[in-house]
Amino acid sequence: MSDQVQATEQDIILTPNAAKRVAAIAEKQGKQAILRLAVEGGGCSGFQYRFGLAENIESDDISVEEAGVTLVVDEISLDLVRGSAVDFVESLGGSAFQVTNPNAASGCGCGSSFSV
Repeated sequence: MSDQVQATEQDIILTPNAAKRVAAIAEKQGKQAILRLAVEGGGCSGFQYRFGLAENIESDDISVEEAGVTLVVDEISLDLVRGSAVDFVESLGGSAFQVTNPNAASGCGCGSSFSV
């Protein structure tokens, strides 16, 4: 994995709160603490975020680490989320990973999809 690219804080940020949640989920599932963020077409605003635990880091992934947890994003998705922060938010409406994306021109009410 020597060709793997480390992201800088200007690329994408994984907040401590999100890292803590990923670590807890990974421990429960007996997996590595690697969170994959991908952007796919769809959702009510054009693009949607997809989160999941990754088995490994691919050669074209960009990664950033926080508190022993790795966030990985493929190069194509990174173009749409560059400068974003991935957080874990708990509120009366529920709890979820949330992306604060400066590239999004608009988004849906639930925050799971966006347009550029």
